[in-house]
Amino acid sequence: MRRTFQAIIAAAVLASVPAGAQTLRFGTAAGPSALDPHYHNLLANNAALQHVFEPLTWEQPDGAIVGKLASAWRIATPTVWEFTLRQDARFHDGTPFTAADVAFTIARINTVPNSPGPFTTFTRPIAAVEVIDPHTVRFVTAGPYPFIPRDLANLMMLSAKLHDGAATPEFASGARMVGTGPYRFVRYTPGEILELARNDSYRDGRPAWERVILRAIPQDGARVAALLAGDIDIADGVRGADFARVAADPRFRAVRAQGANLVYLFPDSSREVAPFITDRAGQPLSRNPLRDRRVRQALSMAIDRDAFANRLLDGMAVPAHQLFGTATEGRNPALPKIPYDLAAARRLLAEAGYPEGFALTLHGPVGFIADDAQMVQGAAQYFARIGVATRVETLPRAPFFTRASNREFAIFLGSWTGTLGANTIRALLTTYDRERGLGAFNRQRYSNPALDAVFARALSTLDDGARNALMAEVEQIAVEDHALIPLAFTVVTWAYRRDRVADYALSPLARNQAMLATPTR
Repeated sequence: MRRTFQAIIAAAVLASVPAGAQTLRFGTAAGPSALDPHYHNLLANNAALQHVFEPLTWEQPDGAIVGKLASAWRIATPTVWEFTLRQDARFHDGTPFTAADVAFTIARINTVPNSPGPFTTFTRPIAAVEVIDPHTVRFVTAGPYPFIPRDLANLMMLSAKLHDGAATPEFASGARMVGTGPYRFVRYTPGEILELARNDSYRDGRPAWERVILRAIPQDGARVAALLAGDIDIADGVRGADFARVAADPRFRAVRAQGANLVYLFPDSSREVAPFITDRAGQPLSRNPLRDRRVRQALSMAIDRDAFANRLLDGMAVPAHQLFGTATEGRNPALPKIPYDLAAARRLLAEAGYPEGFALTLHGPVGFIADDAQMVQGAAQYFARIGVATRVETLPRAPFFTRASNREFAIFLGSWTGTLGANTIRALLTTYDRERGLGAFNRQRYSNPALDAVFARALSTLDDGARNALMAEVEQIAVEDHALIPLAFTVVTWAYRRDRVADYALSPLARNQAMLATPTR
């Protein structure tokens, strides 16, 4: 009843927003979990907050890194990157953006408490920030480090003056929602609506849309229904039959592209005893079977990835046989496909000491990415075919992330979006080291010294070719150890009203952003 009432109120609020030529109304599968731009490194958060706050650099849809608040950068020495800042950037209240704000932002990110997904992955390589003058800043690293420009694309800048002492709840209230971006904060209802207004003083010219509404509609069918009814102008995550139906309607346009989002299963291969694992009779096991590489390999070989992507997900995904997608820097093109072989998987289980299999619970989020609950169910059915009795438990994203971070699961479904293989490895699979910013999302505490050693060499290699060769080696180590079980790379989709939106720039990073939409004139 509470959810129904909230949905009615949200629809009424949205209906009160005029669908004029300069109002853009999004329907999104997930809304931001918080408005503090340094609290939770989550796609839905970052895409929404980049309307208001901006990073120094920007990753374009084609993966190229360009300037945003920075106008230029260079390698001053092997351990120093120097950035020149734009002199025309202003916060919404008129405060100039300066190098002091950069230093403040980097320092703040390292101190945000209770983050379920910290941004420290991108700040720990920075040993010091040197303010040279108001528009020149230097980043000093402990050793040669090639990814500073790309890392900075993930860090939204705040003001030393306006955000000093800002606590995370103060952003949700709107009190600290002052950035340099093309849109200003209007209001926010957690889990429902974020409303923005055009920044008429934006340095690059007045944005095309006067108002922007981002409305969270987690149910795929409800999102499409809202589009068809005219309650929203653009919807993300339009799947399967809905995509075909909308594409055939001349009032709408449906678009799709291969995304940069890897969906994977993360087994606990580190603990001697893991929760939610028993024998088939329900009795606790004295050892964690997922510690055995052969068991992890068996689980991986039990999955028919072609059927998983094409039938279970209606072709809205591409089978994943490795951790990096085709557009990901550092990918190893020589890695073979993971075979689908139930007989071989059963033999591996028997060799590992589980001829009768065992039982586990597979956890996953619901309403976090498109089809997530469906993917958990599908993976569980594959496991059952080799004698691993699998119970499924799905949770809303907030309790799911909390419990995953607390290491309460034996194996869970996760996802990672990015076009740089080094960030995938650094966040998910390097041995957890909070001080060095390694393994920030390594929730199962996977650790492989061989992987760490080669990755450390890659992180200090400035030459692109040599570094990518090392990253290919890192990926091979991770794939052969079955550190993660890759499932699919999801396809990103949108559908929009032709009378409201003339074009939408597809983003492999699945960004829902007004800056990517061109209004119909």
